[in-house]
Amino acid sequence: MKKRLRIPILLALTLVAALLTAPAGAAADFPFRDPSLPVERRVADLLGRLTLTEKLGLLHQSQAAIPRLGVPYHKNGTEALHGVAWTNDLNDNWNQKLASGTVFPQAVGLASTWDPELVKRVGSAVGDEVRGHNTINPTLWGLQVWAPVVDPLRDPRAGRNEEGYSEDPLLTGAIATAYGKGMRGDDPFYLKAAPVLKHYLAYNNEVNRSLTSSNLTPKLRHEYYERPFRDAISAKAATGVMASYNLVNGRPSHVNADLQDVVRSWTDETLYNVSDAWGPHALTDLERYFDDKPEAFAAVLKSGQDSFTIDGSDTGPLVTHLTAALERGLITEADVDRGVSRALTIRFRLGHFDPDGGPYRSIGADVIDSPAHRALNREAAGKAAVLLRNSGTLPFASPKSAAVVGPLADRLYSDWYAGRMPYQVTPLDGIKERVPGVTTGEGLERIALRHVGSGKYVTATGTGPDDNAALTDTAPTPASQWDVTDWVSDVSTLRNVGNGKLLGGDWRSLDTDDDDPHGWYVQQQFSLERQGDGTYLIRYAGFESVEGWYALPDPYVTVTADGALALAPKAQAARFAKEVVSDGIAAAAEQARAAEVAVVVVGSHPWVHGREFHDRDDLRLGDGQKRLIEAVRKANPRTVVVLETSYPVVVDAPALLWTTHAGAETGHAVADVLFGDVNPAGRLTQTWPAGDDLPSILDYDLVKTGMTYLYDRDRPLFAFGHGLSYTTFGYQGLKAQGEQVSVKVTNTGRVAGEEVVQLYTHQRQSRFAQPVKQLRGFQRIALAPGESRTVTFPLRKADLAVWDHTRDKEVVETATHDVLVGSAADRIRQRTTLRVSGERVPPRDLTRTTRAINFDDYAGVTFADENKVRGDVVAGSDGGWISFTDTVHGGRLSAGVASAEGGSIELRRGSPRGALLATARVPATGGVYAYETVTARLRPGTGDLYVVFRGDVRLRDLTLAR
Repeated sequence: MKKRLRIPILLALTLVAALLTAPAGAAADFPFRDPSLPVERRVADLLGRLTLTEKLGLLHQSQAAIPRLGVPYHKNGTEALHGVAWTNDLNDNWNQKLASGTVFPQAVGLASTWDPELVKRVGSAVGDEVRGHNTINPTLWGLQVWAPVVDPLRDPRAGRNEEGYSEDPLLTGAIATAYGKGMRGDDPFYLKAAPVLKHYLAYNNEVNRSLTSSNLTPKLRHEYYERPFRDAISAKAATGVMASYNLVNGRPSHVNADLQDVVRSWTDETLYNVSDAWGPHALTDLERYFDDKPEAFAAVLKSGQDSFTIDGSDTGPLVTHLTAALERGLITEADVDRGVSRALTIRFRLGHFDPDGGPYRSIGADVIDSPAHRALNREAAGKAAVLLRNSGTLPFASPKSAAVVGPLADRLYSDWYAGRMPYQVTPLDGIKERVPGVTTGEGLERIALRHVGSGKYVTATGTGPDDNAALTDTAPTPASQWDVTDWVSDVSTLRNVGNGKLLGGDWRSLDTDDDDPHGWYVQQQFSLERQGDGTYLIRYAGFESVEGWYALPDPYVTVTADGALALAPKAQAARFAKEVVSDGIAAAAEQARAAEVAVVVVGSHPWVHGREFHDRDDLRLGDGQKRLIEAVRKANPRTVVVLETSYPVVVDAPALLWTTHAGAETGHAVADVLFGDVNPAGRLTQTWPAGDDLPSILDYDLVKTGMTYLYDRDRPLFAFGHGLSYTTFGYQGLKAQGEQVSVKVTNTGRVAGEEVVQLYTHQRQSRFAQPVKQLRGFQRIALAPGESRTVTFPLRKADLAVWDHTRDKEVVETATHDVLVGSAADRIRQRTTLRVSGERVPPRDLTRTTRAINFDDYAGVTFADENKVRGDVVAGSDGGWISFTDTVHGGRLSAGVASAEGGSIELRRGSPRGALLATARVPATGGVYAYETVTARLRPGTGDLYVVFRGDVRLRDLTLAR
């Protein structure tokens, strides 16, 4: 590794000042071109040669070339979540430029392998293909990649569920670390690609994502939401983080000082943090957090972000706003230099300024979609598949005939963060390679929609954007017949039989000019809503309908006076009769009845009813797909359902195999599992709820909501870690000794298989709320029939630390821990106990100043920003409260408060309605950021204290002095 000499920037600038006048022709001789020098010296040398305008331009995502110094163009942000996906062109910022290459299983599928070694190989392959594309077009395909996504999957309704790994922070961190290390390569200094973690912090809802605030308690912030970021950064698996769109405790994440103060403390490497697209503009244009752009952009830079993802490739606005910020004294040139030096450090590590381009420069285009990557893709997709249920039907034993039906039987789909598949192997293709007689069908209803008022049918008039659907046919023809796919919940797509195109909402009219759902505003989504009289209303579910500017928040299909179809409020909705022209479900059932086995391939469409910017309403499979499963199962008991989704979906079937949208090798992988060539060992990485009775998606307090296996006490449909095998495993001899846990695992079945051995603990005694159980380790092992292996896990005392919010530090408590080993969170096979000697958390000493956010419990309050830089406070209104338990307190209250209109805080004993001990009046302080100190007297004592809010008051801290 190159030796790192740490030189203060200003000193370095002085040292190289004499070289500033070097002619352009001498660029090759500049010290920054010398790989033998420490990177800090090379950065300082190049930084010292830049003009202020050039430096400001390097704070942009799109960094112009500087020919006089031989600095090449560079663009951040190649998307590479599960393969090289897309980027934007220097001269075309509005259209995605999709890569064609290896599309691996979606991220949640990669994590379901529970195999970090495999995921690292996948990450390495993706890093190779990033380099391969960069070789083809270095202007288009930058080497800083925005992946992986490490937001914990705390709610399966979140639109970006497929982008994350798991609801568990340890598993998320382990998989992210493996993927990131694979992408960056094994050289201790040079980077194959520069991975950036998304999205910091607590970002797991899409509804109003730039306006909603994730309320985080200190405990959950440290133990849950930060952990996967900390694990990957501290393992040097990533080179920075991206700020998230949401607010955290009232402060936009794009000015979260943790990006500077906390994230950088996790590593001794230089991090290069970036904004999300348009995020800096949101601070003024949407969130109204700052009055003007210079103030907002200065705050972004000072918070620890070094790259602005704004305005496409136009650096002009950024330079203008930061120049104004400099002139107003909001930032200094030292702030600029700090950010630019971080950008340059990563570029040096990518080999941008080495004469030979660095050790990874030799990777060429031949790696893209190589045979080795195809084989790895098949392996990953097979290992990711999860056998949810098995009635004994699987594995298939050389059937002579099979009915392979369903909307996903012969189709593969990519998601928003995937590239193009150069080839496709569908489940039908994979099964056809093994079964001589295969029949197939989509299993869809073909319908006609007759307008009740006129008797005419909804008809496609062509495939161009101006060929609007209308009421023309008086009897069903191919142009007025539609194949309906009910995806999830009640959202469907309708494909015209005559022209093969989808019905779409062309802003206010309807047309058929699209082959598949696509675009940022997916406009090919509808819901057929049955009315009491048997007729239907057609609700338009295009993604733009939730936008405020759309001005039609609940659009339905209506009919204009001339018979054209349009969108209008529900009160103007037209009524339609749904006529079934042909029943694909019944046809699929007949095919299944005539076949030896049946495979029903159903699931989600990655672009429909949930994706970035759009959450899901529920987790129900569409009605048509449910009826297809029921009909085929009734026709053939030897039916297997293959469920292909990006998130949990409630499905009832005795033989059920789950896979994500797993890329080009999906069909081979599915067939490998169905026929036993691969013994399934994928395991779920998030809880699959049994129903839709879930808390608000905007509530991030897992302890109170009971979301995730950590705090859920209800019985789920499928538990975290669940997955079956074609063999069985026995567990024996669990031991927890010293700082190690060991257990003997035996393959007790007749075929070779892999088991994912999972270690959990539960702390029995604690000052704080503890999870029901918590994952502490896992190993995926392969065993032959009858083979045994002793699996060992490290379990250090420090691993059992909890966040002590009463003293703002991690602490190991004296406690007994249940040590649990099994194959899922609900399948614990061996258990023992471990006594840990630590410390007892003392009573809360409220005679010292205590931050209000470090309460023990709360209700009816929100968490807010103390100011626009850092600090969290509690914002309460009438009846809201926070509590401090097991306290020692004096008799003189001093509280730091702020209020726009005034109010009061009450101290009560034992409960929010307990004995009133004191009341402190809060005046109007001049605003929510203007803090004053209020006082009151009470009797000193011990016990539980409640602070009850009256009026709108922000409480920063309190002291109950003696």
